[in-house]
Amino acid sequence: MRLILVGPPGAGKGTQAAALVQRLNVPHLSTGDMLRAAVAQGTELGKKADEFMKAGGLVTDDLVIPIVVERIRESDCAAGFLLDGFPRTRPQAEALDRAMQAAGVSLDAVVVIEVPDELIVERITGRRMDPETGAIYHLKFNPPPEEIAGRLQHRQDDTEEACRARLQKYHSETAPIIPYYDQQGLLRRIDGVGDPQRIAENLFAALGLDA
Repeated sequence: MRLILVGPPGAGKGTQAAALVQRLNVPHLSTGDMLRAAVAQGTELGKKADEFMKAGGLVTDDLVIPIVVERIRESDCAAGFLLDGFPRTRPQAEALDRAMQAAGVSLDAVVVIEVPDELIVERITGRRMDPETGAIYHLKFNPPPEEIAGRLQHRQDDTEEACRARLQKYHSETAPIIPYYDQQGLLRRIDGVGDPQRIAENLFAALGLDA
């Protein structure tokens, strides 16, 4: 099954991506990993991407999309893949579609995990990290043991201001891909509120999979 996973920051995409990858036994693909692999392998596209990365710039879509298509044509993606975090804009979605069609690859579904903004703000601003173990806790949903509470850290990008800025960027840039895929009959909307296991069951059902 060939899937794209979409959702705002803090929606639980990581948790549901792990459940999907385990259930489907397909690769979990991110553009960051693909770019680093292309650079490490020294491919022509990787060399060009490396120039942008070394200069501190964003790798352009006309390089990213061929790298994505090159990756999903590899043998381990023959049974499917889960593309996470890309496309981020409607022009990227349209360009990816054209490139995949040219490569003879088609999507089966685009999953969007939906969570209200205010709950996302609560989820993100309540997160705390243990600097010694890397474990992530939440002051309300997953409280830390008392003995380590004093050493937990609040990451700078987990503040309310930073969270709302990321949400605004998601709504203005990424959300427009949702009606684009909906028009193609590919969209599967998943309520991301509640128990992660139940959300995963609903996700599997929406894709026609047994839980």
